[in-house]
Amino acid sequence: MRYPASEKLEIIKIVEQSHLPVKRTLDMLGIPHTTFYGWYDRYQTGGPEALEDRISRPSQVWNRIPDEIRDRVVQLALDRPELSPRELAVLFSDTQKYFVSERSVHRFLKERDLITSPAFITIKAADSFKDKTTRRNELWQTDFTYLKVIGWGWLYLSTILDDFSRYIIAWQLCTTMRAEDVTDTLELALQASGCDQANVVHRPRLLSDNGSSYVSGHLAEWLDDKGMQHIRGSAYHPQTQGKIERWHQTLKNRILLENYFFPGDLKAQIGAFVDYYNHHRYHESLDNLTPADVYFGRGQTILLQRERIKRQTIETRRLHHRKAAA
Repeated sequence: MRYPASEKLEIIKIVEQSHLPVKRTLDMLGIPHTTFYGWYDRYQTGGPEALEDRISRPSQVWNRIPDEIRDRVVQLALDRPELSPRELAVLFSDTQKYFVSERSVHRFLKERDLITSPAFITIKAADSFKDKTTRRNELWQTDFTYLKVIGWGWLYLSTILDDFSRYIIAWQLCTTMRAEDVTDTLELALQASGCDQANVVHRPRLLSDNGSSYVSGHLAEWLDDKGMQHIRGSAYHPQTQGKIERWHQTLKNRILLENYFFPGDLKAQIGAFVDYYNHHRYHESLDNLTPADVYFGRGQTILLQRERIKRQTIETRRLHHRKAAA
């Protein structure tokens, strides 16, 4: 049991003022003799302040991150306040070629009181689509979401998302949610992915909910003509389309922080965020790669490069420690 300095001092005073022998007094207090005499020696040498617990720390830690690196991490956090410690750690390692863990970044920011609660709450889908995809353009998820323009009313965002990489292949802002809006978005996705020109064995399957635009005969005929299979999730179970539902949530958490008075302004903001989401936002479920990294097949190369940076950083820290200890 650890005693604070105030209790140690009180015990010393009790022993000094006791009319009983020291040994008997300590036995009654339940204090080991060696412990008490250690306190007493420190008290006589340094006074009450010497009774504070002394934390044993090594004079040097081989893997301590240099102050210069810490300052650069903090500066990056100040320059990019929208990024989480996880995203900052990955971005710093990628751009500075020096590995810093998420925990270290969080500690640096907390020491400087730069950790704040998120401006919004995020939740994860309870379940995922049972048949896991293994390649891009194997399965596309699609859905509509509502966005309001003040003075104009509601507009509807139609999105095509690649299930394997979470890459936003195509999107468009619509005034209705008809089957024709779905097919128009799919046409954009086929062109953007090259699936309308390449000779592929299997066209992408389409996963959607049971909205009226997705159960229409027009969409069924269009998909049959394109050689695409259509899968619809169970009724009242949006988790089946969890990835595109999560995309909608991420999008709204960012772009709905301000109001829009013209459809063009909303469209421009969506376009900017789609570019950020696809090419710059590190996705935790993708091993901190961007959707574009996975979709275009460069993910493994990036992960190997990060592992090399991590090994080089650790070796550099060891070398600096050996030089300092020599």
